[in-house]
Amino acid sequence: MKYPEIEKLIDIIAVLRGENGCPWDREQTHKSLRPNMLEEAYEAVDAIDDGDMENLREELGDVLLQVVLHSQIAKDEGIFDIEEVARELSAKLIHRHPHVFGSAHIDSAEDVVKAWDNIKKEEKTDRKSVLDGISKSQSALMSAQKISKKVVKVGFEWDSVESLKECIKSEYKEFEEAVASGDKEHMEDEMGDILFATVNLARWYKIDAEQALITSNKKFIRRFKKMEELKTKPFEEYSYEEFDRLWKRAKVETENG
Repeated sequence: MKYPEIEKLIDIIAVLRGENGCPWDREQTHKSLRPNMLEEAYEAVDAIDDGDMENLREELGDVLLQVVLHSQIAKDEGIFDIEEVARELSAKLIHRHPHVFGSAHIDSAEDVVKAWDNIKKEEKTDRKSVLDGISKSQSALMSAQKISKKVVKVGFEWDSVESLKECIKSEYKEFEEAVASGDKEHMEDEMGDILFATVNLARWYKIDAEQALITSNKKFIRRFKKMEELKTKPFEEYSYEEFDRLWKRAKVETENG
């Protein structure tokens, strides 16, 4: 047995789901475990971002638990098992890497991505639109990135970054017009256009918009917590000018600390 711990894990999950197993595990379904799948994946990403390898090992275990548990549920229902999951994945990886497992010759990582996309297109014959296959469950920001990248691959692109920036400016102008009208639905629509255009600007400069926002969120949290340390009275008593000075001080101290 090459990977005894993997076999052991599969057996443990089978026991937990079995007749004399755990009541909680026995009543779980694919749908009930959906939040867990997302949560564990995000926690693994947090460990990666933090560079915490010990925590990453643990979080990858939690992600693996979800894979094995979903596979066992499917097996219990007579649909598929983890062997079929692994078999299908192995076949897909071999098929999509002809330069490794076949006779194809590919030199650069960029060419690998192009070949991968072409092979994937051949596999997914049921997809009629360029935009088919985009996950409905991922964040709106990630979906916007995916949509942008997919349409650009078929040539639907701004002629220059300057025209893209002008588009963003025009979206802001339209948002201001919506604000002036007082139409909340129109405002929401125009704000969406601003965000979508901004995601395209990030994509143009090969910036991951999701990662950029994650970084900004962490930066804001770090600075605000420093403000909480530095404040000399309840926040509710601060004026705008006092908040501004406190923010600037927190910004300096967190950047220099």
